[in-house]
Amino acid sequence: MALNIVIGTQWGDEGKGRVVDLLAAEADYVARYNGGDNAGHTVTVGDKTFKLHLIPSGVIHPHTTGVIGNGVVINPRVLLKEIETTRAAGVEITPERLRISHAAHIITPAHLALDAAREQARGEGKIGTTLRGIGPAYNHKTARGGLRMEAMLDLEEFAEGFKAHVEMVNEQLTLLYRAEPLDAQAITEQYLGYAHELTPYIGNTSIRLNQALRQGANVLAEGAQGTLLDLDHGTYPYVTSSTPTASGALVGLGLGASHVGRVIGVTKAFQTRVGEGPFPTEVFGETAERLRGTGDKPWDEFGTTTGRPRRVGWLDSVLLRYAAQINGITELTITKLDVLSGLENLYICTAYRKDRQTYSDLPLGPTDLDYEPEYEELPGWEEDIMGLRKWEDLPQTAQAYLRRIEAIAGVPIRLVSVGPERDQVIEVE
Repeated sequence: MALNIVIGTQWGDEGKGRVVDLLAAEADYVARYNGGDNAGHTVTVGDKTFKLHLIPSGVIHPHTTGVIGNGVVINPRVLLKEIETTRAAGVEITPERLRISHAAHIITPAHLALDAAREQARGEGKIGTTLRGIGPAYNHKTARGGLRMEAMLDLEEFAEGFKAHVEMVNEQLTLLYRAEPLDAQAITEQYLGYAHELTPYIGNTSIRLNQALRQGANVLAEGAQGTLLDLDHGTYPYVTSSTPTASGALVGLGLGASHVGRVIGVTKAFQTRVGEGPFPTEVFGETAERLRGTGDKPWDEFGTTTGRPRRVGWLDSVLLRYAAQINGITELTITKLDVLSGLENLYICTAYRKDRQTYSDLPLGPTDLDYEPEYEELPGWEEDIMGLRKWEDLPQTAQAYLRRIEAIAGVPIRLVSVGPERDQVIEVE
């Protein structure tokens, strides 16, 4: 079997969780490879809605084993709370069903304090971080001063290293940011308790996944965020601190490229993003309210992690082509097509314009998005499509919209989501 990778082609929030949930029906392992609890996946199964931030959403299927890879940064408090709530919802989470890489890094309260202090110090130049300590944790990782999950396997050494870490950050908080220091002793004692609970879950997940693939297992790699938030290839500096692209799955799980089978790019039928940064196709007013929803439904456009209303706009095919190139996408899954029902006209950005020149590709990548979008107008449809399950039953204008996306992106569409439930999916021939 192969390693199949699910990635987001936009700024995250594309609906990867429900796609992973669907594909996990045929997976043996579902592995998360980047980010931390700054991301969230929402999965609706019947009358239950699961909002997961660290546990791979594919573990909702009872036959799968979840893996949190070395590319993830973990807040132990958040993870333990998530294990508790997921169990309460009827999903079995045990050390046999959830494995955590020994090489994943730990997010501490010191990282959260640093995150808040840095964002406040940026003033008007703030990035729009979720304040979950993700950036500082990755900073310490790359500076070779972070704490890894394997440290928890020796509680005495863990306590010593953890306390030293908090005391070191306290110096930065007080001297650089004039912020209040943390109680290093109290926090250390708290995290010793977390270490005791998490120790049974920790191991070398790279070895386990490689062995599983050699033995014919099906591994599904579940990314967080999206291509345009990639540290190297996104809208820098308004990006995340990790690599949510397909190549990040290999590094974040400790796997070789020869294992890769499908690369599934998840694309929302329109465009959204949370936080600061450029957004060429952003819309406002009644159109924005129509695309965003009111927040009454779990799938409305409000952040799973932050609850912030998402910025919304028309689909940007310039950025979609870019994402297809960066990730080597083999197929697309289009989500939330049903949200477009009832709109008289739809628009797709097919190129950018600046200084009387037209660009179908980005000269300097998405770090430079100071362009005016050029739109192609397509007719919408009035019909409610949430009950449809066959391609031929879709309105002709909906089919035309999807085929146009396919043609512009240069990648075939294989699945179309027309609602939040598992069965609200149409396979495209």
